[in-house]
Amino acid sequence: MTSKTTNKLSPEVCEQAVRTVFDHEPDHPSRWATVVSIAEKVSCVPQTLRG
Repeated sequence: MTSKTTNKLSPEVCEQAVRTVFDHEPDHPSRWATVVSIAEKVSCVPQTLRG
């Protein structure tokens, strides 16, 4: 969930999204494809999760 005032992911949501990327990486052709997929689900840009 994003904050309405800053439009940034909360630290908890960001941590969960990063864990989800690693968990679902085998389901996608590349890590970037996984990042893009998860970013869409948590309403952020992929670059937020890239690092």
